[in-house]
Amino acid sequence: MVFGKLLPREGNFFELFNEQGGHVVAGARAFQRMLEGYGNLTEREHQAALVDEAEQDADRVTAEVIRLLHTTFVTPLDRDQIHRLINALDDILDLMQDVAETMSLYDVRRINGEALQLGQLSARCCERVQHAVSLLPKLSQPTAVEAARKTCKEIDQLEAEADRVMRTAMSRLFREEQDVRELIKMKAVYEMLETITDLCRDVAKQIEGIVLENS
Repeated sequence: MVFGKLLPREGNFFELFNEQGGHVVAGARAFQRMLEGYGNLTEREHQAALVDEAEQDADRVTAEVIRLLHTTFVTPLDRDQIHRLINALDDILDLMQDVAETMSLYDVRRINGEALQLGQLSARCCERVQHAVSLLPKLSQPTAVEAARKTCKEIDQLEAEADRVMRTAMSRLFREEQDVRELIKMKAVYEMLETITDLCRDVAKQIEGIVLENS
């Protein structure tokens, strides 16, 4: 008990969550710009480097949160909730980085409308994720609780829209693409792009659980 009293009682978890949300949005916007300017190799590589930078920043925040979990006596949320949420946010950027690298490795040379739509939906999802995370320290306020629930619902709707776009993209791909190699490449890219919104939805579900337990 004496040892416990010597440990910090709170830690800046909410500030770190908010910082992580900022990195997610920065990475998502760079990723969207990469897709929008995909035909320009220099711009593509520049934006991909910004995605990498955001992912590395997120890794540092994740490491700091894990360190704090080991050195903080009393945490503002359940320890498991903190651990799962910070890792889920990090997973979004990990996947964005993976998609950018996969597109380079597969030598994807052009981006069509559906892929661009999925990138835009991913960026919008990430922006809503950041907003939901920013509301966590305010859950004692009914307006913040309602805003968090509304934002999580918006993320779910964006993920459902991404599902529809991917189904349309897959249907057109299998009907129109004659080159089997291109078909295999784009199928993998579509699936990875849609999974970004799945990961955002997973974060939303975790936040909904935190809202239920702490409001």
